[in-house]
This record gives sequence, C-alpha cells and structure tokens, in this order.
Amino acid sequence: MKAISMAVLLASAVLTGCQRETDKFVEVSGRVFVFNYRIAIATYVVTLNKKAPIPEGTVAIAEFENPAGGDVLVTNEKIYPFWDKITLQSPAIHCVKKDKPYAVSVRLVDAKGETLQSLKTEVISSLDQSVMPGKPLVVGPLYTKNPEVFKPDGTVDYDSAATCPST
Repeated sequence: MKAISMAVLLASAVLTGCQRETDKFVEVSGRVFVFNYRIAIATYVVTLNKKAPIPEGTVAIAEFENPAGGDVLVTNEKIYPFWDKITLQSPAIHCVKKDKPYAVSVRLVDAKGETLQSLKTEVISSLDQSVMPGKPLVVGPLYTKNPEVFKPDGTVDYDSAATCPST
C-alpha cells in the first residue's frame, strides 16, 4: 500500500512538472540595445520565441527601465497567433551606460486582462550612449543631411554634449 502511495505521489509530481512547462508561452531569445546613429535614437529590442499557442487577443506589455531615470517606459504590443517570434521595442531612450544591467519585464495578458505569463530579463550594452550624436545626422525620408549638424560653411556640429545624470 505504501509503495502504491509513493508511486502515485511520484507520478503526480512528474505530471505537475510537465504542467508547468506547458504554461510557458514564450521565452526570451534575444535582447539588445540598438543605436541608430543616423537619427540619433537608441532603443531596447527584446525578442521572444513562441513555445506554445498564444490565445487570440493577447497583448505583450513590456516595461523597460529608463536609463535617464524616472518612470519605466511601457509599450503594449498586440500578439498575433501566427507569429513564431515576437519583437518588442522600447520608445527612444537616452543615457545608456556601458556594462550596466537594465531591467525589462514582460507580461502576456489575454483579452480578458488575465496575466498568462510574466518574464523578467536584463539588457546590458557593450557601448555607451556617448557614441551617439546629439542631433539626427539626417532628416526627412530621403536621408537629407541635417543642416543643424552639417553647416553651410563646411563645419560639423555633432552636439554630443553630456546631458545625462552622472550616476
């Protein structure tokens, strides 16, 4: 009788472990800072791989630590069931420091507002924000040189003055 109880308990534990694994809809597959020097904007990009079918109407709510300080930056991305990869991008950010970990959390929320899954990760930059110009190098859809940077007299003003907190 004791052996049967142990077998039932063991089977229950194994099945519970399998149950938890199938509750995982996505996993983090990539995270990076993207520095677009042409338009002088940096962003977080976090990529998720789908591991299980995601219900129709699901939204990914991503919260990105603000490198300049202040409130977290929040984005909402509708998730389509046919997507195998999900890419989440932050609004423009400033003051990224090299080798500093920045927190990102993602929640998958169904159409009823119920949280399906929560994830936490960190993004670490191999570059400092100082590599970015302070003003966009180009303007307009044709990548016209920005006249505020490229002066008519031939001089160039990248305006890379420090505007970030020193900490």
